Amino acid sequence: MKTLLERLTCEGPKCILALDGGGVRGAITLGFLERIEQILRTRYQKGDVRLCDYFDLIGGTSTGAIIAAGLAVGMEAAEIKQKFLDLGRKVFGKKQWRKYKALYHVEPLKKELTTLFGDRTLGDPSIKTGLCIITKRADRRNTWYLINHPLGKDYDHMSPLLLADAVRASTAAPIYFIPVRFDLGHGEVGAFVDGAVSMAGNPALDLFLVATLSGFPFRWPIGEERLLLVSVGSGVLRWRSTVDHVVDHRLWDWAIEIPSILMEDASWRNQLLLQLLSRSPTPWEIDPDVGNLASDLLAGEPALSYLRYNVLLDADNLEQLQLTELIPHLESFRNISAAENSSALAAIGERAAEKVVQDEHFLGAFDKIFA
Repeated sequence: MKTLLERLTCEGPKCILALDGGGVRGAITLGFLERIEQILRTRYQKGDVRLCDYFDLIGGTSTGAIIAAGLAVGMEAAEIKQKFLDLGRKVFGKKQWRKYKALYHVEPLKKELTTLFGDRTLGDPSIKTGLCIITKRADRRNTWYLINHPLGKDYDHMSPLLLADAVRASTAAPIYFIPVRFDLGHGEVGAFVDGAVSMAGNPALDLFLVATLSGFPFRWPIGEERLLLVSVGSGVLRWRSTVDHVVDHRLWDWAIEIPSILMEDASWRNQLLLQLLSRSPTPWEIDPDVGNLASDLLAGEPALSYLRYNVLLDADNLEQLQLTELIPHLESFRNISAAENSSALAAIGERAAEKVVQDEHFLGAFDKIFA
């Protein structure tokens, strides 16, 4: 069996899995992951295949970071889903109404992450594949990529960081939880918040850059048969407002809405760029002008193979998924801390995955051989 370093530096096609943030809507993400795992197990006739066996780099932001870390240490998607549903109810169970503090106590989250990951560190050998946890260093306002590649520039300083703390840094969403602080070595301490407070709420483009840019240790070659990037979302809710509603906005209305507006734009821009760099079999329409970029290719030849799995959360789509009983709850799905929606969201993810995740998406150069 190859060591982690051998796996990350050997030649051959590489597969990347990128997982969006989204609070309790991560239950949707897990429906897609279960489907992918089952496809791989059926194809290779190995009931113990895990996503960490297939993907050479798994990364995520916020909720996606929790799931990514679970997969990287060898958990099954179904196992993570059960733990995730319980985690949401415990973490978002009770608000605290103290002025100038976060909406939720951090202790339940810390306890659950410690239960999940124990005393593993970012450099722990029990992490079976490449891992990238995306967070935002709030005191410097730059995006941070906490990776476990042994040749990383800051590996010696960051590898002793507890995996639970690294994940908590990515999930410290402003308003919901207080920032996380930890020692960065060299006598320096940083303050970190949710990685979604950046362009990386949808981290797929960031994972592509981490895997290929020379400033990072992976430096994997690009190409349609060399690099597969699978990006999994946590549900899309289209926003509709009346003109009068927008024009009548007060200062605090804009203060509340602007962050989500910018994060949504960032996600769609990342998706646009990746579709422009590839010939994706799962294209999404970006907008009426751009379309789905099926006739556009930025560099003449695809830089990667790209799959985007997500589900539009609207009445028409729920009807197609035969989940009409959930239509009255659509508006509540916007609340990423509404743990009571977890089971319904999981059902949506499972039904959507059955429709869009296909066996042929993982064939060709990415049909791996397992011993």
